[in-house]
Amino acid sequence: MVAAVRVHKTGGPDVLTYEDVPVAAPGPGQIKIRNHASGVNFIDTYFRSGMYPSPVGLPFVSGNEGAGEVIAVGPGVSDIKVGDRVGYVSALGAYAAERLLPADRAVKLPDKISYEQAAGMMLKGMTVQYLLRRTYKVQKGDNVLIHAAAGGIGLIACQWANYLGANVIGTVGSKDKAELAKKNGAHHVILYRDEDFAARVKEITGGKLCQVVYDGVGKATFPASLDCIQPLGMFVSFGSASGPIDAFNINILQTKGSLFATRPTLNTYAAKREDLLAIANDLFDVVARGVVKIPVNQKYPLKDAQKAHRDLESRHTTGSSILLP
Repeated sequence: MVAAVRVHKTGGPDVLTYEDVPVAAPGPGQIKIRNHASGVNFIDTYFRSGMYPSPVGLPFVSGNEGAGEVIAVGPGVSDIKVGDRVGYVSALGAYAAERLLPADRAVKLPDKISYEQAAGMMLKGMTVQYLLRRTYKVQKGDNVLIHAAAGGIGLIACQWANYLGANVIGTVGSKDKAELAKKNGAHHVILYRDEDFAARVKEITGGKLCQVVYDGVGKATFPASLDCIQPLGMFVSFGSASGPIDAFNINILQTKGSLFATRPTLNTYAAKREDLLAIANDLFDVVARGVVKIPVNQKYPLKDAQKAHRDLESRHTTGSSILLP
């Protein structure tokens, strides 16, 4: 039996139950990991609340991201061995001292990447990689708008987009977060609660607007985000921190300038093993070189998962949050 945080019924943070659970020996194609750290992400709150249905039903162990040491290997696993340091993104099961994982979802960590860094960046950093390098390939000179620029994904995205030569515009909810976003590569910061962010984007870009908007906020920033995009530009909705975007008349994309809109997920972009490794290795490269730093700004004991979720949902966090077993 190992310590874990399970959800027996969907709801608020109080449904996260700290308890002992059994972990079996790894089966064919599986590995067993002793987690050293687990990431806390908005997607965890979506599964907990029932916004996203659990793929394994109820109860389930929460958490989608972590890093640890391989302590057992199942039949048929050849490229990962006991003692390897690995990071992973996998639907559910990360909020636990130990867990089973499909071996083809684990990525070996370079020596320069710590467990805590990995737990703070596997989901968020790999998300930023595909958003900036594949969904819309950011080019030097692009105007890029990043909502929630001081959040876990936001701080990584600001640094990476800046490194790629973009003019980085970020929206944040407070002056403290504005300073943090600026320190992490945002050239311009908009306090979206106090300012009309679409009007400010127009002003900042001299009327040229943005080639792309990266929006992990959702309901609160839509459809105003579309007014920040130049004709033939792209709206990338990758999260719903303020609630999901309601169904809308697709003709709005025509009237706003023949825009493209997409709702990508890491699971799709990293579905193939080779794509998973390519995304992870690109991330590891920029982190190891110091181009992108992973700010792990909140650390909680595993038993305090409820507090971690409350802090995340009330916008009291910046950068990455992790749980330590």
